[in-house]
Parts: sequence; C-alpha cells; structure tokens
Amino acid sequence: MKLMRVGEIFLLCNLAIFSAFADRGVFDLERWDYVLNDVRTKAVNQNISKSVIDATLKNPVFIPGIIKSDKNQKEFTLTLDEYLARTVSHDRIAQGRKKLNQYPTLLHQIENKFGIPKNVILAFWGMESNYGAVKSKYRLTDSFITLIYEGRRAEFFSKQLLSLMKIADKNKLHITDIHGSWAGAMGHFQFIPTTLAQYGVDGNNDGKIDIINSIGDGMYSAGNYLNKLGWNKNERIVRRVALPADFDVSMLNGDVKKTLPEWSYLGVTNVDGSPIPQNDMVAGLVADTKTLARQELFGNEIDSDTDVSPKPVIYAYLTYPNFYRIKKWNNSSWYAIAIAELSDKLK
Repeated sequence: MKLMRVGEIFLLCNLAIFSAFADRGVFDLERWDYVLNDVRTKAVNQNISKSVIDATLKNPVFIPGIIKSDKNQKEFTLTLDEYLARTVSHDRIAQGRKKLNQYPTLLHQIENKFGIPKNVILAFWGMESNYGAVKSKYRLTDSFITLIYEGRRAEFFSKQLLSLMKIADKNKLHITDIHGSWAGAMGHFQFIPTTLAQYGVDGNNDGKIDIINSIGDGMYSAGNYLNKLGWNKNERIVRRVALPADFDVSMLNGDVKKTLPEWSYLGVTNVDGSPIPQNDMVAGLVADTKTLARQELFGNEIDSDTDVSPKPVIYAYLTYPNFYRIKKWNNSSWYAIAIAELSDKLK
C-alpha cells in the first residue's frame, strides 16, 4: 500500500474544504488562485524575500469561520455598567497588581523612556490580552488570505499581509508561526501589522521585534505608540460626574468640547455634588444615553424629614484629551472608559 506524504494529505484536505464551498456555490477556486498570484506579485514588487513569499503561499488554508465572523459581527449591546463589570473585573485588577510586582524594572524603564505610567501600560495589557493569557489561534497568513479572498476589505487586508511579510523578513521570524485574531491583531497588545511596523520597538535588545513572544517588545511598542499619540502623564483620562436630569443628552457623545467652567455653568458637578475643577482644561462628556431611562437616579426615596426628594441626576464622564488618544488605539468610548477605570485601580 502506497503511503501518502504529509503534503498530499494537506492538499486533499484543502480540496475537500474548497469542494464543500463550491457545492454550495460559495467558493471560487479561480478567485483563490488569483488572490495568491496577486499577493506574490505585490510581494515581489515590494522586495520581500523569496523565502518569506514562498512560506506565506505554501499550502495556505481557507478558513470559513473567519468569513462568518467578518460577516456576522454583532452590534455592541452591553450597557456601560455591564461592559465595565466584565472588563474591570476583580480578577483582572488582581492579576494586574501581580504583574506590577512581577515587572517593576521593565515598567519603570517604559515610564522613563516614553512617559507612560505603569498603571496605564498594565491597563492596556489587561484589556487587550488579559496580560498575555489570551492566546490567538489563527495563523495570520491564512487569516489575511481568507479575508482578501472574501473581498469586503480586500485592499486593507492585503496591506496587512504585505506588512506582516515585511516584518517577518526584517526580524527573521517564521511567518507561518505568527498567530493572531481572525481579524489580524497579534501579541500582548494586539497590534495589527501596519501599527507594529510603525511603532514596534525591540524592548529586550535581541535585534528583532517580536510582540508575541517577548513581553519587553510588547510593552516597549505599546509605550512608544501611546507616546506618539501624545499621551500626557500629568492629565487624568476621565472624571465621573453628575448632571441635571434635564441635561441636553445630545451633548453626551464626547463630540461636544467645552472648558470645565463652561460645563460647570451647565450644571456638571462631581458625583457628590461638589464643584468640578475650574481650570481651562477642555473636555467632552460621555454617558450611556441608550440606557438613561433605566439608570438609577438620585431622589427615588423621599426624605422623611422634608417630604421632598433631591433633584435627580444623570451620571456621565468628563472626557479629557487622553481619552481621545485612547480612541485612536480603539475607537470605542466604552473601551476608553474601561482603560481609565482599570488604570485607576492599578495605581
């Protein structure tokens, strides 16, 4: 009996996947070949080494689950309180404090070099990969080729794949060993390749940048990125505040910017009712406007001594410049507030 070689088995498995899609009128083998040839042509034109090109295009795997994930991204439905309960959990805070004690020298170096406080770096690390505990399962070459084939954002994912190939080439990494999320984020801080190419730093001085296997490279790269975004270590990220119940909710999406005295004039106070700072710092306001009707208000109980209830308020966050720098990393107000809350817990 003739034994089949590993490569033959691999090819047959891929053909079986292709056939299953073709039978449903989904998979287009001609398009797949076109994508592979186009990647090769672009890589050659960008002077990527033959070894990296060959490794990238040797036995690429089409992953149907990635197409499903890209087409069925669920709308964000958690309330802000629910989101914070998940992301700023007791366990994540406890793990962050352990990491603070585990990497004091590295965190100190990053703060000195890039001006990013230890607790802020730890907050990003915790949010992005639960301090490295979350392991990515997809081989990124397969993820990107699958997404290029899908076509919805082919140009974007083609750019990411070529950037990944250049990174592997420059840093002598085995490209088929690089794993990430289905959408292409990788490492301790979940950088996509183009972000890594622009902001990656060799943090452990081994002559290469590897944000997956090196915590030092990951932290240094994150510190460099935040520094380039303009992080100000002397400013806070957000301040939780209270607003009058009749406050104009159209101003609670973070886009309207005013000085603190201007917000104070409109009735914004600290949660305990005391005045907010009166300097000329500019800030926005963010609140969970979709759930304001369900939000617990002051004044639900009538004061037994006066037979009147205090005026109800809306809870919100004053959002300072660092908040908007976080949104350049991840364009989600909930994410930015979670970073602020987690970093405060890790001071």
